[in-house]
Order: sequence, then structure tokens, then C-alpha cells
Amino acid sequence: MSQIFSKVVGGKELKIEVGKFAEQASAAALVTYGESVVLATVCTADAREGMDFFPLTVDYEERLYAIGKIPGSFFRREARPPTNAILTSRVTDRSIRPLFPKGFRNEVQVIISAVSHDQENPLDILAIVGASVVLSLSEIPFSGPVAGCRIGYIDSEFVVNPTYDQITQGSLDLTISSTNEAVVMVEAGASELPEDIMLDALEKGREVNSEIIQFIEEIKNTCGKEKIEFIPAAEIEGLEGDIKELVGDRVKAIFDEGAAKGERNQVLDDMQDELNEKLVEKYESSDINEGFEKILKKTMRNKILDDGKRPDGRGVDEIRPLSIEVGILPRTHGTGLFQRGQTQVLSVATLAGLSMVQNLDNLSPEETKRYMHHYNFMPYSTGEVRRIGTGRREIGHGALAERALEPVIPSEEDFPYAIRIVSEVLSSNGSTSMGSVCGSTLSLMDAGVPIKSPVAGIAMGLILSDDSSSYAVLTDIQGIEDFQGDMDFKVAGSREGITALQMDVKVQGINFEIMKDALGKAKDARYRILDAMLEVIDSPRVDMNPYAPRMIKISVPAEKIGTVIGPGGKTIRGMIQDYNVSIDVSDDGTVVVGSSDQSSADAAIFAIQSLVKEIEVGEIYTGKVTRIMNFGAFVEVLPGKEGLVHISQLATHRVENVTDEVDVGDEITVLVKEIDQQGRVNLSRKAVYADDSDEESESSGDREQNYKGRSNNNRRDRRDNKKRF
Repeated sequence: MSQIFSKVVGGKELKIEVGKFAEQASAAALVTYGESVVLATVCTADAREGMDFFPLTVDYEERLYAIGKIPGSFFRREARPPTNAILTSRVTDRSIRPLFPKGFRNEVQVIISAVSHDQENPLDILAIVGASVVLSLSEIPFSGPVAGCRIGYIDSEFVVNPTYDQITQGSLDLTISSTNEAVVMVEAGASELPEDIMLDALEKGREVNSEIIQFIEEIKNTCGKEKIEFIPAAEIEGLEGDIKELVGDRVKAIFDEGAAKGERNQVLDDMQDELNEKLVEKYESSDINEGFEKILKKTMRNKILDDGKRPDGRGVDEIRPLSIEVGILPRTHGTGLFQRGQTQVLSVATLAGLSMVQNLDNLSPEETKRYMHHYNFMPYSTGEVRRIGTGRREIGHGALAERALEPVIPSEEDFPYAIRIVSEVLSSNGSTSMGSVCGSTLSLMDAGVPIKSPVAGIAMGLILSDDSSSYAVLTDIQGIEDFQGDMDFKVAGSREGITALQMDVKVQGINFEIMKDALGKAKDARYRILDAMLEVIDSPRVDMNPYAPRMIKISVPAEKIGTVIGPGGKTIRGMIQDYNVSIDVSDDGTVVVGSSDQSSADAAIFAIQSLVKEIEVGEIYTGKVTRIMNFGAFVEVLPGKEGLVHISQLATHRVENVTDEVDVGDEITVLVKEIDQQGRVNLSRKAVYADDSDEESESSGDREQNYKGRSNNNRRDRRDNKKRF
């Protein structure tokens, strides 16, 4: 039986319909906001034997029919999910994952399909709300509801669930997911906003989410299913004691020593092998490994909470040693090598013409992207052997770094380039995404990109006591602190303010006291990192790399764009090939010519200007003879524009035959005498020589005789040569 529920959120109706669609799913709901609609579903299956993790899958699927569009692929159907869809899947997953019971191993699959989009209201918020609704309605154990909303900041006012246009106009794009108790997930881009405004925005988002949670609770109470009773696996009697007896002191010692990652991992791997060898007759190997991980986690966390010492010996607020270099690759346009501890990232900047912007084929109204950041995480970065590929993690980390730098990228008007950054993770021990933010800043400045401000990033962690009565916020977390900790809070920004946030948690939410503490410590760390970066390169280079293209912007009349492009693009393609340049033309008449060779760019610009230039009466031009007729010669004075030099206007003396004076291909100087009513251009060579004789104070007769003799002799010599060959 279909039921429709509605509530006004951010001045617009949020409508949820259940009981009508996908009736064989565990739960399904149609979520509508404006004219944007998603279908959310969830299904579950029994746990597979030997499963030692929670197999949750979240897939957000975009259908181009949602905006009345046929896919541009060969098969005319959706293929690989676009980046935006992958990011929506990630943000939805991160919003719900912490709210399942620990130890739950049943397979859960959440699928959200975008079926209608008004291109005003973003769909990721609907995905989060839809996932929460179906999980709340289903039989699956879930500590929700959770709600998500977007907060914008325009003219010093917060805007709830802003449209795409409002997001563009504002200085903040914040997505927050929260329960009634705490914040679960944060994703944000900002135009260098201070920490206090960001905290106010988070508080505003939580208030809005509380209203949505109440709304979902009402739906759940009306038509929700009874939840499956989940009983966590009991502790295996004696296992923890046996592990502690065999290796407990040695585990504590390795953390006391502050050993490096490689040494520590080797020692711990040896301990685990020893435990499996000695306890295999008493316990299952999977139970031994799980028990050992619990001992590691407890030991590390207690060391931090009790002594304020971390696995590598640092205090809670210490940053790992920094190493920073720029300009290390000779033929690239800009490079930055950033290392923090054992995390090392090489970022490379490439500049190109605007024709190289990325075309987007998704549901967003944004059609192109001028600034791109790609993140590569290779197996060797962790000393592993595995398949190479670009997964959700790589796409997510790349998008975060892109968002962090986007507010400081110069405008297209000021810097008419397409910009691509590739961050290669060469070594990984935590916070590689923030390392790529720092590396990107360095590579941009090395390339001579006039960024508004340098940006740095830092990852903050959290260790909560078992009863949540005490905690420690960790600055610059490493891999083990991320894996065994409770929070990964990435903060990027300049000295002026925050440009990007991303927070994931492994507990059921983080309170505002912790978030405020983390943001304050992140600011201090960010300033220290920026200081170190500016010691190496304090501003964008004035001179660009000699291998980078120079982009020169000119303007032509908008009505002349067709002339520059030519029929079917023939003219512009010819110039690109002839001059080895890039040429980008905008509808407003802006033309950008790009080349690493200045002379080639100048030649292309001259050709373009000549194409759009109009022939003017009284002007003198040098052009090529294109055709010979009995009555005169046609001369191309501007590209594609020619006029007639009548036989009587070829010379200051009488001419019997046109070919006595000129041949096809000759370059001659002519004066435009008139343009008749039919647009025909009448030229005179005779007038040019007449002008010359006047200017040089030479007698007309002498000048004419000199020219006549020279002209006839040249013609005669040319004909004689033709006969000999």
C-alpha cells in the first residue's frame, strides 16, 4: 500500500513515498525534492562463512533519462559511473556505515537510482536521506536514522540545501550527516572561511538534520518492519589472556620504542605468526588474528590516552618531519615533492589550452571542468604487490584535493589555461590526500600559476576512551592511527581560512567539543606546514617553464567567429596545423592562442586578425596575385578577400598584357581605390608608385621610365627562363 509523507525543509517540500515501488526489496522509497527524484532500495543476505568484515555496498546510479538526455557513448547507454556518481556513493556510504552494529556480518546492499533531476537541487542529499529511510524501514539492524543536508553561505547568511546557482554564488558548500546525538560525516569546500563560521555552519546543519530525523522516525513508526535481533559474538574464553601471556609485554615494548612503520610491522607480523603456531590447536586462526588485533588496538590507544605518546614516539600535537622540493622534473610544467614522515607525494602540474577542459557527461548542470586533480596510489607506495587501477578511493582523494585548491585557482579571464594536477603517491603512511594538497600547491607555484594563496592540508585523528569520558585529538595521523583510531578529519586551507573539510568516523558520531578542538589544532598545524613550504618557494614563479604553452588572448567581433572557424572548422584546423598552436574560440569573440613558441603564436594571431579585418578604402596592402584575366589581375589583400587591379592600374605606363607585369603568386603592393555597391574591391598598383614618387621628390617622368624599364626587363628574363627549362 502506497503512503506519501512530506515535510518542508529549507523552504522546499521533501516528499517520501513508500509501499509502491520495488516491493521485493527489503525496503524501498521514492524521495523527491523540488523535481529531483531518487529511488532508494536496500536488500540483505545472510553472512557468508568466514566473513571477517561487514560487507556493505552502496551504489548510486545516474540515469541520463533523468534530464531527458541520451548517453553519448557508442552503445547509447550508461557505462562507467561518472566521478560525481562515485563521490555520491562514497558520501552516502560514509554517512551510514558507522551506524551498523559492531560484528554484524550480513551482506547489505543499498542502491540509489537518480530517476529525475531538475538541475537545481543536488541529488547527493536525497541519496543520504533515501538510504537512511530504507535502512530505518527495513529489518536490518541500524542505529539510525541519520540525516544529511547541505549548507551554503551567501552574503553572511546560511542557506539550507542551496541550489546549484546558489552554491556557485556562495563561499561555502558543506554537506553534513548526523544523528540526534552527534556528527557522522562532513564534506565541505569553502572560499577560505574562518573556523568559527565553519563551526556555525556545522551547528546549523545539525539543527536541520534533527528535523529530518524526526520526520524519518514518523515514517518508521508508521510502516517500518521489525528489526532482526543481532547478538554479537561472545568473547572466546581464555583467548585474550593467552595472547597477552605470550606477546603482551612485547606488544607494549614495540609501542614504547616508537619504532618506524616497517620495523614495527615486521615485529608484529612475527608475533602473529608465533601466536598462530602456538595456539592453533586451541583456537581458530581467524579468532587468534582478531584477538591479536584487539590487543594491538587497546595497547596503542591506552599508550596515547595515558602517556600522550604515539606509536612513533611523537606527542599528540607533533607533525612528522617535513621534506619539500620543487622543480625536480625538467620537462614538466611544474613539480612539487612533499614528504611528511613516510608519506611522500609527487605532484605534477600540466598547463594547456582551454580546448583541453574536461567535458562532463552527468546529471550536474556543470558541463566542463577547467581545473582537474588526479590521484594515483600505486602498490609500491606500501611495499605491496597488487593490481593497478583507479577505484573509489583514488577518485575520492583526488576530488578532495581538487576541492581544496579550487578556491585559489585564478579565473579563466586572468589565466586562460586548462590545468591538470597529477599526484603520485610514492610512499604511504597516512594522510596521502593532504600530502597531495601540499604537493599540488607547490607544483602550481613552480609552474607559474598565479594562485591567490598557498594551501596546505593536515589529517587529524581521535582516540576515545571506552566510556567516552576522555579523548585525545591527534595531529598528522599516520596509517596505524587511522586504522585503529576513531576519526579521520582532513582539513585543508590557507592562512586566510579553510578551503576543504572531510570527516569520517568509526564511532557513532563526534560531538562539537571534539570538532572545535580538532579544527583549532589543525589550524596551528596548517600554519606550520605553510611556513615550511614558503621557505622553499614563497610565491608563484614569474617566468613559466619554457616547455609550458603561452596563452595569448585577443578579441574579434562576435559576428566574425564563423570566419575564424571556417566551414566545418576547416579554417581554424588549418591554422592549428600550419602554426602548430592551439586555438580556442568563445561565443563572445574571445580567442585564446597557445604555443610554447612565441613566433608561432604571433604568426597565428596575425592570421586571425587578418581574417576578421575589413578592407578599407585608401589603405595600402601587400597581397598575392591569385588570378590573371585579360582585363586585370585579382589580388588577395587579406585572407579570403581579394580585389581587382585593372590593367590600366598595374603600372604608371601603358600595359599591353597583364602578364608583362605580374604572374600568379607574385606579391605586389596595392591601394584600395573603392568598394562599389556590390562589394567589389577596386585596387590600384599605379597609385602606389605615384605616391612613392611624390614622397621621394623624384620627377614623375624619370620614375616612370625607371620603373618601365625594370618591369619589362624582369618580365623578359622570366619568360626566357621558362623557355630554357
